[in-house]
Amino acid sequence: MASPVVEVRNLTKRFQGFTAVDNISFDIKKGEILGLLGPNGAGKTTTIHMLLGLITPTGGNIHMFGLDLATHRETILKQVNFSSTYISMPFSLTVEENLKVIARLYELKHIQQRIDDIVKKLEMEDIRHRLTRKLSSGQMSRLTLAKAIMTEPKVLFLDEPTASLDPDIVNKIKSFLKEYQRSEGLSILYTSHNMREMEEMSDCIIFLQRGKIVAE
Repeated sequence: MASPVVEVRNLTKRFQGFTAVDNISFDIKKGEILGLLGPNGAGKTTTIHMLLGLITPTGGNIHMFGLDLATHRETILKQVNFSSTYISMPFSLTVEENLKVIARLYELKHIQQRIDDIVKKLEMEDIRHRLTRKLSSGQMSRLTLAKAIMTEPKVLFLDEPTASLDPDIVNKIKSFLKEYQRSEGLSILYTSHNMREMEEMSDCIIFLQRGKIVAE
């Protein structure tokens, strides 16, 4: 049995008396897609923000690759990445320019080759020189996904990656993710409020409601 690459124990986050995430525990194994299902406000995004070290838990602990996130944040974050339909990219840059910025920030090698490969995989050849502010929502989703996989992460956090997208775009993104995950042995935490999407995408599903795990 594969050992967990992500281990979450008794994770809790409170904001001024409001408990957004309430004592949750779960593992993500190598090559597994774990679905985190729940309505808006269930605590899905807050959980991901804690896993990324963007906010500090009130209680509990997070380990990735056998390391404690609290004390090995920089080492861990070099091996993970994040994508969401709710994040934006610099509007004054083109698609390719945005990807080059990410590549330089992460000090990646063979930048142009990597960009060409990702642009082809995500069928972005026709928009690679388009300004980000002129992208449709589906095109922007592909760009944020390209940004996330460019660094070749071992763990990928996807927060509602298909929210508010047209069905044909949703199907393309899901198909790409499944194929890419299988080929790379990637571990993914995938959040959604859509039960059917969770069943299609995930190996295991956790149902989160009002910050608590109510079913697995």
